[in-house]
Amino acid sequence: MPGTRTRLDDKPVAGQKRVLLAAPRGYCAGVDRAVVAVEKALEHYGAPVYVRKQIVHNKHVVATLERRGAIFVEEVDEVPQGSHVVFSAHGVSPAVVQGAADRGLQAIDATCPLVTKVHREAVRFARDDFEILLIGHKGHEEVEGTAGEAPEHITLVNGPEDVPFVEVKDPEKVVWLSQTTLSVDETMETVRLLRERFPHLQDPPSDDICYATQNRQVAIKKVAKDADLVIVVGSANSSNSVRLVEVALEYGAKAAYRVDYADEVRQEWLDGVETVGVTSGASVPEVLVQELLDQLAGAGYGDVETVTTAEEDLVFSLPKELRKDTAGQRDARALGGRSRA
Repeated sequence: MPGTRTRLDDKPVAGQKRVLLAAPRGYCAGVDRAVVAVEKALEHYGAPVYVRKQIVHNKHVVATLERRGAIFVEEVDEVPQGSHVVFSAHGVSPAVVQGAADRGLQAIDATCPLVTKVHREAVRFARDDFEILLIGHKGHEEVEGTAGEAPEHITLVNGPEDVPFVEVKDPEKVVWLSQTTLSVDETMETVRLLRERFPHLQDPPSDDICYATQNRQVAIKKVAKDADLVIVVGSANSSNSVRLVEVALEYGAKAAYRVDYADEVRQEWLDGVETVGVTSGASVPEVLVQELLDQLAGAGYGDVETVTTAEEDLVFSLPKELRKDTAGQRDARALGGRSRA
């Protein structure tokens, strides 16, 4: 949780102070679905409900759910036998699913459907005896889950720097897949370099980069070119939030920083700054962005202009166990998760 709020000073600058607020930003449909899944599991079954890993990569969300009775664990063998356990939005390997079954756990799968799509692609390509080059970050939960679907067929490629060292058995039967939360530009550069080495490299049937990741990167690109400073709200272990900082710098922002909470903004970041760009990662609730805007308004940045590059209306059904309310009736949140009223 945030510490004691330190008020920022309203120091004069050469021009007019303003904020460019990127849209889309914040919660995507997969994150919304996963967070609501934990909330509804607590409503249905009572506390505690166990969650393997962080349900989404955001400190505030995890802390809020913990206060409601969620217990976050690293592995399913930490969960008491017979308990309810929720799998995070990042997905799990078949070995984790089996481990939960072996302990008699009642598992609720909150994996983002877009991640599930990548899992299915991995299974299909492995069945057809393709070698799969999985572009992603070693140790990330999503990568571990996808790699676990076909470990004998998958080689991890962390980025362009790994390409010279990739070896395959049959250069004519190779395909690439990717972690959904990567930088679009870096992923495509990695694919380009891989194709130079392996001209027969096949593409997945559809782009694996998540629509929300891509949309947020497009929005911050448009904001960054006019920003003296970009502030990204998001946690350090959120891959897409970290990428937004990098994209902002690549596309013209003079400086860019990531914060979990508004009170982490430093006074010196605002020295001489006329235009502040603001966005948030795909696992960040809007309340944290509003707190940042309030903090900036106190420093004279009360003029907020929204820069919109896309409209998002995608929704996902909740896990099947949670589509009815505690009275057994279909829940109004069964499709799309959180009420948008």
